[in-house]
Amino acid sequence: MGENQKENDIFFVCALIEYIARKTKNTKKQIIEKIGKEEIIKIYNLAEVYHCENIDKVSDELIEKYNIKNGKYDILSKTINTNPPTHWDIGKVYQRLIIMISKSDSDYIDKLIEVLTSWIIPEFDNYNSSMYFENPSYILACYEEGKIL
Repeated sequence: MGENQKENDIFFVCALIEYIARKTKNTKKQIIEKIGKEEIIKIYNLAEVYHCENIDKVSDELIEKYNIKNGKYDILSKTINTNPPTHWDIGKVYQRLIIMISKSDSDYIDKLIEVLTSWIIPEFDNYNSSMYFENPSYILACYEEGKIL
């Protein structure tokens, strides 16, 4: 059984936030704070439309709309991995965790904000480690414990 539309939409929003963060060299937390929950809800509600657009175009529009300035958090420059995960790869990791901790799809945005501003994000951002491609149930157990097990 495939993903439903809401699961696909949360995946897109996660990947888009990752893309904007990388492009502007900001943390996911900084991007979320700049955009705000109400606007993230709007992006989520339009995700199916945005997904049909070029991600560079969408990200540029959002960077301008929310006045996101370039920062200094350059996760790609710190990696020795010659094939770091794409924003789509990381978006999928975030999506799985969000779905696993959500009681229903009505929780997705709150859980997205919770996860992408949590302690576990720097662990995923370290592409020299294996955290981002660990088993989803291991990631969930770590997240719930608040530490790497």
